[in-house]
Amino acid sequence: MNLNNVMLGSEDPRALGAFYGKILGAPDPDWSDEANGWFAFKAGDGSLAVGPHSEVKGRSPEPARIMMNFAVGDVKAEFERIRALGVEVVAEPYDAGGGMYMCTFADPDGNYFQLAPPWDPPEAG
Repeated sequence: MNLNNVMLGSEDPRALGAFYGKILGAPDPDWSDEANGWFAFKAGDGSLAVGPHSEVKGRSPEPARIMMNFAVGDVKAEFERIRALGVEVVAEPYDAGGGMYMCTFADPDGNYFQLAPPWDPPEAG
């Protein structure tokens, strides 16, 4: 099985889509359905889609329940780039063990996302 897409529902998908465009360095979405308020961005082998959802209102009440992790080569440098965009910092870069640095931000809807170095999971077996 391959996870190929994460969908974020939002009360304001245009604003959230514009936000993730800045985070991902994509001034324009890779796909959009403006009439219905959907925007999608390639993110490595997968994609991130943002759109309206009738059940979503305001900020996330449990922002740590699901966190997206974006793999980056230099967590500290990307942290500084994203912080300079005025993004809410939840956790500055910290050593999560073995010299692996991570950091956490919140998007405008209150969802948490993290930066981490690339991870190659061990083979199951």
